[in-house]
Order: sequence, then C-alpha cells, then structure tokens
Amino acid sequence: MSRRRRMHLEISERKVFLRIFDLIWVFAALYLTSVFFSMNYYRISADFWIWTLVLGSYLMLFSTVFELYDLQKASRYEAVLKNVILTTSVTVLFFLLTPLLTPVLPDNRMQIVYFYLAIAVSMLLWRFTYISLISTRRFEKRVLIIGDSFNVDLISSQLQRADPYYNVIGYVNTAKEEEAANEHFKPGIYRYSAEDLTSIIRRHKVDEILISDIEPEAEISDLNEQIFVLLKRGFPIRDYSMVYEEKTHRIPVQHIERNFYKFFRFSSSNDNKFYLFFHRTADIFLSILGLIIGALLIPFIYFGNLIANPGPLFYKQKRVGKNGEVFDILKFRTMPCNAEPNGAQWTKKNDGRVTRFGKFLRRSRIDEFPQFYNIIKGEMSVIGPRPERPVFVEELSELIPYYDTRHFIKPGLTGWAQVMTDYADSHADSLEKLQYDLYYIKHRNVFLDITILVKTLSTIIFFRGQ
Repeated sequence: MSRRRRMHLEISERKVFLRIFDLIWVFAALYLTSVFFSMNYYRISADFWIWTLVLGSYLMLFSTVFELYDLQKASRYEAVLKNVILTTSVTVLFFLLTPLLTPVLPDNRMQIVYFYLAIAVSMLLWRFTYISLISTRRFEKRVLIIGDSFNVDLISSQLQRADPYYNVIGYVNTAKEEEAANEHFKPGIYRYSAEDLTSIIRRHKVDEILISDIEPEAEISDLNEQIFVLLKRGFPIRDYSMVYEEKTHRIPVQHIERNFYKFFRFSSSNDNKFYLFFHRTADIFLSILGLIIGALLIPFIYFGNLIANPGPLFYKQKRVGKNGEVFDILKFRTMPCNAEPNGAQWTKKNDGRVTRFGKFLRRSRIDEFPQFYNIIKGEMSVIGPRPERPVFVEELSELIPYYDTRHFIKPGLTGWAQVMTDYADSHADSLEKLQYDLYYIKHRNVFLDITILVKTLSTIIFFRGQ
C-alpha cells in the first residue's frame, strides 16, 4: 500500500491549470513579439496595466464561451484548433474596439497582425503541448466501485464523460446472487471478489475506491473490516453519490431514494433575500433587453412565417410553473397550426413537424424571445428548470422519483439542464434533465447563474438549439 500514486488533476484543478497557462503563454508571446518584432501597439508594463487586465478578461470570457475549458474538447486537436481561432478572433476584435481602455489603433496595420498571431500561435502551441504531454492516460485515476447491483457500464460512461481521466476499472458487487445476475458491464470493466481488497488494489493499480449502497448484511461482513483497514492506511475511499455529483454536476436521484432529503439539501440561496432580489432584478433587466430585441426581429419573423409557415405569429401553450401552478407560455410559432391532431406528443430531435424556417428559429433560440413577457409577469425566470406541459408532468411524476421537486422554484428560459444536455424526447432523457435541474436547485448561486448564461451563449453561437 506504500505504492506511489499517479498524479491526477480533478476537473476544477485541470480547468484552473488551463486558465493560468493560457494567460502565461499569451502574455509571454506578446512580450517576446514586442521585443523581437518591434510591436509597439501592445506593451506589457506597469504604466499600461489596464491593457493587460482588459485583454486577460476578454481572453478568459471568450475561451469559456468557445468551450476551450470543456475537457472533452480540450483533448482533441481539431476541436482545439477551431476553438482557439474563434477565441482569438473575437478577443482581438473586442480588444480593438474597446474605447479608452485599450491602445489607440496603430498606423501600421501589420502591428495588429503581429498581435493576432502572437495570441493564436501561443495558444495553439500550448494547447497542443497539453494534449500530447498532459492530456494522456499517464495522469488517469483508476477506480474500483464497491456496492449493490448496478449498471456499471452506465456509471463508468457518465463519470468518464465528465472527467476523461477518471477510469472505472472494476467493481465489487455486494448484492445477493439473484440481484447480481442483472448487472451490466462493458469489456475492460471486471467484477472482483471482496475477499482481499488489498491484493486487488496492488495488482490492478487502483487509486481510489467508491462506496455505493451496501446491504446491511454486507456491512457487518469482512468487507467492512477491510475498508476500515484501508482507511487507516490513508487509502482514498469516497462516497459514490458525492463523487458522481461533484464530477457530473448532476444529482443521482435514482441512487439515493432511501435518503433523498438527507442528501438533497436545498441551496441557502432559495431563501436568501439579497440573492432573490439580485435574481429578480437581473430577470427584469434582461427581459426588457430581450423584448426590445424580439420586437426588432418581428418583421423578419413575420415575413419568414408568411412564406414558409402561414398562420399566427405567436402561439400559447399550457406549462407547469412554480409550486405546480399552470400558466400560458408564449413563443414564436415554429410548427403548423394543426401539429398535434391526436393530442400532446413529445417534440423529438429533427421533429418533422417543425418547418424549415421554424428549425432556424429553434436552433438560434429566436423562438424563445416572447417568453421574456412571461418573465416580466413573474411566471418564469431567465434561469431555472425548463417548464413542461401538464400532461407530461403527470406522466413523468409517476415514472421518475421526486420529479415534482423541480417545481420548487420558477421555471426558466434557460437552465443548467438545457446547457448541459440535449432536448428531452424520452423518459430516460427527462431523468437526466431532472438530475441537472436538482443540482441547480441544490447549488444555485450567482456564479452558477453566470456560468449558465455563458454556456447559453455557446449554445446560441454553435447553433445547438432544438
């Protein structure tokens, strides 16, 4: 057990690491460019510290918008190349057009080319170095799960999708034999016996153990004694539900039914008067801005619908809001007037009922602008769980445990579930969205709200609306 453990950066540590070295490489490149290529447009010095502050702020903002801190994309060369070029282009454009706080445009326009290339090339060199040297299996964490019968394949995929370097290599199933027969696992994940955990850890180079639910009979067995011995030796042993929430930013509601309210502590922000005042003030400000933009778009949308989708410009639909109250949501119409002749049905990805012009409205999120009127009225918020139709809420509440918990706060125009996953067109998708919604309700705060708004910009820019 004295084996030296591999270095493993957690998700938050890896993102901080990327941000710090993004800034170091960019400013080092700008300094060297100013020295060797006589670039006078931008200089790093105490006299011009505001330039560095503005440039660094833009770089961090647009790197986030263009997903340079998405760990899955940050480990792929083609994604990094595209996102670095987008980030550099928008960062330089905003920096050039910021009045007073940035340098005056130079007479020699080659200075701007040097400025742009210094940022782009340094970012690409650093990020490609990261992929080849740091984003590799040598920094992975090998994990063993101990618990009752569960879908190991699904758990492994979800954890690795959130953290590409968190590798579930096997599990110890403590369930009864007849329950263990229902287990699912993929090649590369093995079932181990609980007889000698120490030898398993040594033989398979396990770095961490996750403990899931264990039957009471198992808790008094030799397995429990082995776990305590490992704990006394300082071996990392963590609760599965906590790790799942920390890495995926979801609440594993299907695994914590027996102690849901003990585990699911509601965010103090739900009763924080200052936070609620800030939240409502931001709602009103953004709604006024959104309604103005929406009004300017009406002529374009009207003529688009007139040609491609004749009928009313708007449509209303019943949705379930806070505390289960039903209200009429307002949207720009994207389907024909008789889209549901046989009653309510799920909207699916690439739904054939959506017109070609309607697809554009949905993918660009323009169809959502009228909902700012619902926000002004107080029926919705800018950020919150997406409001569902009453018929689907009734259906999902019977199938998914604690589904109604998402109605404890106002529904939102955008939200954690919307920016973290795709459109829900099945019960399984709705369960995944519920997990994200509950995470937001549990952890909501100003910083999480800002993160959602930034991710929403990414959704709009990359045309991911549905």
